[in-house]
Amino acid sequence: MGWNIFRRSDAGGAPEQKASVTGRIVAMASGSGRVVWSPRDTASLTRQGFTGNPIGFRCVKLIAEAAAAVPLVCQDAERRYDMHPLLDLVGRPNSGQGQGAFLEALYGQMMLSGDGYIEAVSAEPGLPRELHVLRSDRMSIVPGSDGWPVAYDYTVAGRKHRFDMTGAPDPICHLKSFHPQDDHYGLSPLQAAAVALDVHNSASSWSKALLDNAARPSGAIIYKGADGQGSLSPDQYDRLVFEMESHHQGARNAGRPMLLEGGLDWKPMGFSPSDMEFHETKMAAAREIAVAFGVPPMLLGIPGDATYANYAEAHRAFYRLTVLPLATRVAADLAWWLSTHLGARVQLKPDLDQIPALASERDQQWQRVGRAEFLSAAEKRVLLGLPAQAEG
Repeated sequence: MGWNIFRRSDAGGAPEQKASVTGRIVAMASGSGRVVWSPRDTASLTRQGFTGNPIGFRCVKLIAEAAAAVPLVCQDAERRYDMHPLLDLVGRPNSGQGQGAFLEALYGQMMLSGDGYIEAVSAEPGLPRELHVLRSDRMSIVPGSDGWPVAYDYTVAGRKHRFDMTGAPDPICHLKSFHPQDDHYGLSPLQAAAVALDVHNSASSWSKALLDNAARPSGAIIYKGADGQGSLSPDQYDRLVFEMESHHQGARNAGRPMLLEGGLDWKPMGFSPSDMEFHETKMAAAREIAVAFGVPPMLLGIPGDATYANYAEAHRAFYRLTVLPLATRVAADLAWWLSTHLGARVQLKPDLDQIPALASERDQQWQRVGRAEFLSAAEKRVLLGLPAQAEG
């Protein structure tokens, strides 16, 4: 009989207790068992940086959709599976979502908040029947005395549901990004790009005000009386305003000549050099937002970026530096968590052979490995990321 690494010991006596030596210190610093709230308001960041900003919206969508579309393979130490219960579960995690929609929601939550939460719906031991992505802004961690989470509280409309994490397997899989100043929550790209988002949103608001309210007038009407100075009477002023609004404003009157009389003079007003640089400030903020997310500005159509020679090179760098590291880490953590439910160790990893953006790199690698005559077939399979097979 094989040894199941996920089976609990049934031997008598108290089980061996293992805990991090810094766990108690972390628990004390986190509030002695009280709920630790995220230092950032996820709802406000999402509203300002995703639903209210086109650059942030496109960055999140681009990463989430690309990572969700990466094909996954299931394998263990012996072989790669074409059919497996784990693949069936990930392929259709619940009745309302397929694999693409499920993973896109998970990656989107991680981009917006730095945290992703997956709920396992189980009625009996074994793989869960369904998987659901939970909203990060509704979840809070309850740390125990050793610093590790003992429960997760999910709050909706004033009602709270607690997921107990003291048993096994865990009902919640918590995926988080690295945060150097928080022990329980991850750091999102939106938090790192918060200043650039404020600059970009303010620039957009300024442009909208310029169009709607004539934030800078196109010119000024100057009145000079017979003696070279003076002011308009109330009746004259009202008549001038009426003439301007009736005959010289709006798209229908665009370009219509203006007849000035009685000492009136028109002085056009243009944009100063500092005003012309305002557009460059907005583009610089857009580039900073893209950099925070790891998206080449060229893919977003932001002018002025010459980091990559062409679009294909930027696309390949986007997959290598952003999409694949994220998809690989999430697939590994998800596979480990589901393995605790299954009772057997399996792996989920991106299938690099089926990513079009990396086709040229993959062809070169296959050629180099194939020409290496000093390597055995088993060694070549390992180098290509395939499960090892016995010789012959």
